[in-house]
Amino acid sequence: MRRSLYEKYASEDSVVENLRDAGCSRKQIECFLDWQEEERTEDQLSMLSEHRKQLLDNVHREEKRIDCLDYLVYQIERTCREPENTEKKTTEADDERI
Repeated sequence: MRRSLYEKYASEDSVVENLRDAGCSRKQIECFLDWQEEERTEDQLSMLSEHRKQLLDNVHREEKRIDCLDYLVYQIERTCREPENTEKKTTEADDERI
């Protein structure tokens, strides 16, 4: 006989809270609970695995966005450090024209 998930958790409410905290939708939670009643552990694990994959995809997408911002900050800071060199080159070029 399979051990019930609720033996590990205090109650169904704590399982629901965990799923909600993990960002599962109401529909996902309902399916998960139905599958618990039907002892469809493989379906539960599959759903959790897919949800985890989606969360990780979101993390990677957000990391790329952060990288874009970091690169922009780097470019701006680099530009702010280089005006002296640009002014000298412009001045030398102006001197040659005179």
